[in-house]
Amino acid sequence: MSCTHPAAPRKQYRGEARAAPVRGEIGCRDAAPRGKLSAFLRPKVKPLRPDPAFDRSQTRPREPSILYFGTPVILVSTRNPDRTANLAPLSSVFWLGWRCVIAANPTSRTSENLIRERDCVVNLPRDDMAAAVDRLALTTGSDPVPQNKARRGYIHHADKFGLCGLTQAPAATVGAPRAQECPVQLECKLVDARQLGAGQPDMALAPYAFELRVTRVWLADDILAQDDFDRVDPDKWRLLMMSFQKFYGLGPQVAPSRLATIPEPLYRGPDHERARHEPARAP
Repeated sequence: MSCTHPAAPRKQYRGEARAAPVRGEIGCRDAAPRGKLSAFLRPKVKPLRPDPAFDRSQTRPREPSILYFGTPVILVSTRNPDRTANLAPLSSVFWLGWRCVIAANPTSRTSENLIRERDCVVNLPRDDMAAAVDRLALTTGSDPVPQNKARRGYIHHADKFGLCGLTQAPAATVGAPRAQECPVQLECKLVDARQLGAGQPDMALAPYAFELRVTRVWLADDILAQDDFDRVDPDKWRLLMMSFQKFYGLGPQVAPSRLATIPEPLYRGPDHERARHEPARAP
Protein backbone atom coordinates (compact mmCIF):
# COMPACT_ATOMS: atom_id res chain seq x y z
CA MET A 1 0.00 0.00 0.00
CA SER A 2 1.51 3.26 -1.10
CA CYS A 3 2.03 6.19 1.22
CA THR A 4 0.70 9.58 0.15
CA HIS A 5 1.41 13.06 1.53
CA PRO A 6 -1.42 15.33 2.64
CA ALA A 7 -2.35 18.01 0.20
CA ALA A 8 -1.31 20.75 2.61
CA PRO A 9 0.25 20.66 6.09
CA ARG A 10 -2.32 21.10 8.85
CA LYS A 11 -1.53 23.61 11.59
CA GLN A 12 -1.04 22.00 15.01
CA TYR A 13 -2.57 23.80 17.99
CA ARG A 14 -1.18 23.94 21.51
CA GLY A 15 -2.27 20.97 23.62
CA GLU A 16 -3.20 18.89 20.60
CA ALA A 17 -1.52 15.49 20.28
CA ARG A 18 1.07 15.35 17.54
CA ALA A 19 -0.03 13.17 14.67
CA ALA A 20 2.11 10.16 13.78
CA PRO A 21 4.39 10.86 10.87
CA VAL A 22 3.08 9.80 7.53
CA ARG A 23 5.05 7.08 5.85
CA GLY A 24 7.44 8.65 3.39
CA GLU A 25 7.91 11.77 5.47
CA ILE A 26 10.99 12.61 7.58
CA GLY A 27 10.41 10.88 10.91
CA CYS A 28 8.41 7.96 9.56
CA ARG A 29 10.23 4.77 10.66
CA ASP A 30 9.21 2.63 7.71
CA ALA A 31 10.41 5.22 5.22
CA ALA A 32 14.00 3.95 5.48
CA PRO A 33 15.54 0.49 5.86
CA ARG A 34 16.26 -0.60 9.43
CA GLY A 35 19.76 0.43 10.55
CA LYS A 36 19.97 3.33 8.11
CA LEU A 37 17.60 5.70 9.86
CA SER A 38 20.30 8.16 11.01
CA ALA A 39 21.58 8.52 7.47
CA PHE A 40 18.06 8.93 6.20
CA LEU A 41 17.28 11.61 8.76
CA ARG A 42 20.46 13.56 8.05
CA PRO A 43 19.50 16.77 6.27
CA LYS A 44 20.52 16.82 2.66
CA VAL A 45 22.76 19.73 1.76
CA LYS A 46 22.14 21.22 -1.61
CA PRO A 47 25.28 21.87 -3.66
CA LEU A 48 26.37 25.48 -3.54
CA ARG A 49 25.52 27.48 -6.58
CA PRO A 50 27.62 30.45 -7.65
CA ASP A 51 26.37 33.67 -6.20
CA PRO A 52 24.71 35.48 -9.10
CA ALA A 53 26.38 38.64 -7.81
CA PHE A 54 29.84 37.00 -8.08
CA ASP A 55 31.77 37.81 -11.23
CA ARG A 56 35.49 37.04 -11.51
CA SER A 57 35.85 39.93 -13.93
CA GLN A 58 34.72 42.39 -11.25
CA THR A 59 36.75 43.78 -8.34
CA ARG A 60 35.34 45.10 -5.10
CA PRO A 61 36.85 46.90 -2.09
CA ARG A 62 38.16 44.39 0.48
CA GLU A 63 40.33 44.56 3.60
CA PRO A 64 42.75 41.59 3.68
CA SER A 65 44.94 41.49 6.79
CA ILE A 66 48.12 40.89 4.78
CA LEU A 67 49.16 41.71 1.22
CA TYR A 68 51.72 38.95 0.62
CA PHE A 69 50.68 38.28 -2.96
CA GLY A 70 53.94 36.49 -3.76
CA THR A 71 57.66 37.18 -3.37
CA PRO A 72 60.86 35.11 -3.24
CA VAL A 73 61.95 33.58 0.05
CA ILE A 74 65.40 34.67 1.20
CA LEU A 75 67.65 33.69 4.09
CA VAL A 76 69.54 36.69 5.44
CA SER A 77 72.72 35.90 7.32
CA THR A 78 74.26 38.48 9.67
CA ARG A 79 76.80 38.56 12.49
CA ASN A 80 75.78 38.70 16.14
CA PRO A 81 77.64 40.86 18.69
CA ASP A 82 79.59 37.76 19.84
CA ARG A 83 80.65 37.13 16.20
CA THR A 84 78.42 34.07 15.82
CA ALA A 85 76.05 33.91 12.86
CA ASN A 86 72.33 34.59 12.65
CA LEU A 87 70.12 33.34 9.83
CA ALA A 88 66.59 34.62 9.23
CA PRO A 89 63.94 33.79 6.60
CA LEU A 90 62.33 36.83 4.97
CA SER A 91 60.06 37.32 1.98
CA SER A 92 59.96 41.11 1.66
CA VAL A 93 62.56 41.68 -1.04
CA PHE A 94 63.11 43.06 -4.52
CA TRP A 95 66.06 43.96 -6.75
CA LEU A 96 66.91 46.81 -9.10
CA GLY A 97 70.24 46.38 -10.81
CA TRP A 98 72.79 45.40 -8.17
CA ARG A 99 70.74 47.05 -5.43
CA CYS A 100 68.51 45.02 -3.16
CA VAL A 101 65.74 46.20 -0.82
CA ILE A 102 64.64 44.00 2.05
CA ALA A 103 62.33 44.64 4.99
CA ALA A 104 62.59 43.22 8.51
CA ASN A 105 60.92 43.65 11.88
CA PRO A 106 62.58 46.42 13.92
CA THR A 107 62.86 44.16 16.99
CA SER A 108 64.51 41.30 15.09
CA ARG A 109 68.11 40.24 15.54
CA THR A 110 68.56 40.67 11.79
CA SER A 111 67.67 44.37 11.95
CA GLU A 112 69.91 44.94 14.96
CA ASN A 113 72.85 43.13 13.35
CA LEU A 114 72.44 44.80 9.98
CA ILE A 115 72.34 48.31 11.45
CA ARG A 116 75.37 47.60 13.65
CA GLU A 117 77.56 45.62 11.19
CA ARG A 118 76.26 47.27 8.01
CA ASP A 119 76.56 44.11 5.93
CA CYS A 120 74.83 40.78 5.34
CA VAL A 121 74.43 37.96 2.84
CA VAL A 122 71.13 37.46 1.03
CA ASN A 123 70.82 33.73 0.27
CA LEU A 124 68.13 32.41 -2.08
CA PRO A 125 67.04 28.79 -1.48
CA ARG A 126 65.66 26.45 -4.12
CA ASP A 127 62.04 25.34 -4.01
CA ASP A 128 63.12 21.91 -2.69
CA MET A 129 64.61 23.56 0.43
CA ALA A 130 61.24 24.52 1.92
CA ALA A 131 61.59 22.08 4.82
CA ALA A 132 64.91 23.61 5.89
CA VAL A 133 63.48 27.13 5.65
CA ASP A 134 60.38 26.16 7.60
CA ARG A 135 62.49 24.95 10.53
CA LEU A 136 63.54 28.58 11.00
CA ALA A 137 59.95 29.82 11.14
CA LEU A 138 58.72 31.20 14.47
CA THR A 139 62.28 31.41 15.84
CA THR A 140 64.33 34.48 16.66
CA GLY A 141 67.92 35.13 17.58
CA SER A 142 66.79 37.77 20.06
CA ASP A 143 66.93 36.84 23.73
CA PRO A 144 64.64 37.65 25.44
CA VAL A 145 62.02 37.25 22.74
CA PRO A 146 60.48 40.64 21.89
CA GLN A 147 56.88 41.02 23.05
CA ASN A 148 55.49 41.51 19.57
CA LYS A 149 57.06 38.21 18.48
CA ALA A 150 56.23 36.27 21.64
CA ARG A 151 52.59 37.15 21.06
CA ARG A 152 52.79 35.30 17.74
CA GLY A 153 54.45 32.22 19.17
CA TYR A 154 58.14 32.89 18.45
CA ILE A 155 60.84 31.22 20.57
CA HIS A 156 64.54 31.97 20.92
CA HIS A 157 67.08 29.83 19.09
CA ALA A 158 70.74 30.83 18.99
CA ASP A 159 72.15 28.44 16.35
CA LYS A 160 69.99 29.09 13.30
CA PHE A 161 72.38 27.43 10.84
CA GLY A 162 72.42 24.29 12.95
CA LEU A 163 68.65 24.35 13.35
CA CYS A 164 67.95 24.27 9.61
CA GLY A 165 70.96 22.09 8.69
CA LEU A 166 72.72 24.59 6.42
CA THR A 167 76.47 25.16 6.26
CA GLN A 168 78.30 28.42 6.90
CA ALA A 169 80.78 29.45 4.19
CA PRO A 170 83.09 32.49 4.41
CA ALA A 171 82.19 35.53 2.33
CA ALA A 172 84.72 37.53 0.32
CA THR A 173 83.68 41.14 0.98
CA VAL A 174 81.48 41.05 4.11
CA GLY A 175 81.76 39.60 7.58
CA ALA A 176 78.50 37.63 7.53
CA PRO A 177 78.72 34.01 6.29
CA ARG A 178 77.09 32.57 3.22
CA ALA A 179 74.63 29.64 3.29
CA GLN A 180 76.55 27.12 1.22
CA GLU A 181 73.56 25.03 0.08
CA CYS A 182 71.69 27.98 -1.42
CA PRO A 183 72.35 28.25 -5.17
CA VAL A 184 72.35 32.07 -5.02
CA GLN A 185 74.34 33.99 -2.40
CA LEU A 186 74.56 37.78 -2.57
CA GLU A 187 77.07 39.57 -0.38
CA CYS A 188 75.64 42.99 0.47
CA LYS A 189 76.58 46.20 2.26
CA LEU A 190 74.05 48.49 3.86
CA VAL A 191 73.45 51.78 2.05
CA ASP A 192 70.43 53.14 3.89
CA ALA A 193 67.81 52.12 6.46
CA ARG A 194 64.40 53.68 6.90
CA GLN A 195 61.51 52.68 9.10
CA LEU A 196 58.15 52.61 7.39
CA GLY A 197 55.77 55.19 8.80
CA ALA A 198 58.62 57.00 10.56
CA GLY A 199 57.36 59.74 12.88
CA GLN A 200 53.90 58.21 13.36
CA PRO A 201 53.43 57.04 16.97
CA ASP A 202 51.23 54.10 16.02
CA MET A 203 53.91 52.80 13.60
CA ALA A 204 56.63 52.25 16.19
CA LEU A 205 56.81 48.54 15.35
CA ALA A 206 56.65 48.99 11.57
CA PRO A 207 59.34 47.18 9.54
CA TYR A 208 62.64 48.70 8.53
CA ALA A 209 63.36 48.92 4.80
CA PHE A 210 67.04 48.31 4.09
CA GLU A 211 68.72 49.38 0.85
CA LEU A 212 71.62 47.06 0.13
CA ARG A 213 74.39 47.24 -2.48
CA VAL A 214 75.45 43.86 -3.83
CA THR A 215 79.24 43.46 -3.62
CA ARG A 216 79.67 39.83 -4.72
CA VAL A 217 77.41 37.29 -6.42
CA TRP A 218 77.86 33.54 -5.95
CA LEU A 219 75.91 31.23 -8.29
CA ALA A 220 75.65 27.45 -8.51
CA ASP A 221 76.86 26.00 -11.81
CA ASP A 222 73.64 24.10 -12.46
CA ILE A 223 71.51 27.25 -12.81
CA LEU A 224 73.78 29.01 -15.32
CA ALA A 225 73.09 29.49 -19.02
CA GLN A 226 75.00 27.05 -21.18
CA ASP A 227 76.51 29.77 -23.39
CA ASP A 228 77.11 32.43 -20.70
CA PHE A 229 78.35 31.59 -17.22
CA ASP A 230 77.52 35.10 -15.98
CA ARG A 231 73.83 34.64 -16.72
CA VAL A 232 71.17 32.67 -14.86
CA ASP A 233 69.00 30.40 -17.00
CA PRO A 234 65.44 30.95 -15.68
CA ASP A 235 64.39 27.52 -16.98
CA LYS A 236 66.92 25.93 -14.62
CA TRP A 237 66.41 28.23 -11.64
CA ARG A 238 63.52 27.21 -9.39
CA LEU A 239 63.34 29.62 -6.48
CA LEU A 240 61.18 29.21 -3.42
CA MET A 241 58.23 31.61 -3.25
CA MET A 242 55.92 32.69 -0.46
CA SER A 243 52.33 33.78 -1.01
CA PHE A 244 50.08 34.58 1.94
CA GLN A 245 52.44 32.74 4.36
CA LYS A 246 52.52 29.53 2.27
CA PHE A 247 55.38 28.05 0.21
CA TYR A 248 55.16 27.71 -3.56
CA GLY A 249 57.56 26.99 -6.39
CA LEU A 250 58.14 28.82 -9.63
CA GLY A 251 56.43 27.08 -12.52
CA PRO A 252 57.46 26.93 -16.19
CA GLN A 253 57.35 29.93 -18.50
CA VAL A 254 53.75 30.75 -19.38
CA ALA A 255 54.30 32.94 -22.47
CA PRO A 256 57.05 34.63 -24.46
CA SER A 257 58.15 38.07 -23.26
CA ARG A 258 59.06 40.99 -25.50
CA LEU A 259 61.10 42.40 -22.63
CA ALA A 260 63.38 39.36 -22.90
CA THR A 261 64.55 40.60 -26.31
CA ILE A 262 66.65 43.27 -24.55
CA PRO A 263 70.21 41.94 -24.03
CA GLU A 264 70.92 41.62 -20.32
CA PRO A 265 74.31 43.43 -20.52
CA LEU A 266 72.40 46.62 -21.36
CA TYR A 267 71.20 46.66 -17.75
CA ARG A 268 74.70 46.81 -16.30
CA GLY A 269 75.19 49.89 -14.12
CA PRO A 270 77.91 51.53 -12.04
CA ASP A 271 77.41 49.11 -9.14
CA HIS A 272 78.96 46.36 -11.25
CA GLU A 273 82.19 48.33 -11.45
CA ARG A 274 82.04 49.17 -7.75
CA ALA A 275 81.71 45.48 -6.93
CA ARG A 276 84.80 44.63 -8.99
CA HIS A 277 86.88 46.98 -6.82
CA GLU A 278 85.29 46.05 -3.52
CA PRO A 279 88.07 45.34 -1.01
CA ALA A 280 88.26 41.93 0.58
CA ARG A 281 86.95 41.67 4.11
CA ALA A 282 89.33 41.77 7.01
CA PRO A 283 90.16 38.28 8.34
